[in-house]
Amino acid sequence: MGDLPLFNPDDDPVEGPPPPAVAALRQQLRQSEGILISTPEYAGALPGPLVNLLDWTVGGGETYGMPVGFVNAAGRAAPTGGTSAHASLRTILGYTGSEIVEAACPRVPVHRADIGKDGLIANHEAREEIASAFAALAERAMRDDQEGG
Repeated sequence: MGDLPLFNPDDDPVEGPPPPAVAALRQQLRQSEGILISTPEYAGALPGPLVNLLDWTVGGGETYGMPVGFVNAAGRAAPTGGTSAHASLRTILGYTGSEIVEAACPRVPVHRADIGKDGLIANHEAREEIASAFAALAERAMRDDQEGG
């Protein structure tokens, strides 16, 4: 994400290559069977760098029909609990033609105290909910793969 230039449609010509970091991102997406986005909500919205990355996917078409999930692990004290981030992702992913896998889109409240010294979520229920999101996305991607999609 840090290598992507700020989105500018003039830098994404219909004919000709996009900037190298954008070309690399799009190549990674073409090789993917699904996408799971994990993001906090920042100031009531998505973090700017993630929006920039998503902006570069709108014109490329690599995620059209691709199964996508998103997890927000905002703390319970967050004003919207991640609702605004989820709504923004739905809007942007609608423009890319991505297939939103609802079971892979939980909002999982996690307190700072739920994070262990190893950096992992120690709260068993939260871990299970996130694991279920991964499983739902993987199941959908495998079904597409088996159907030749």
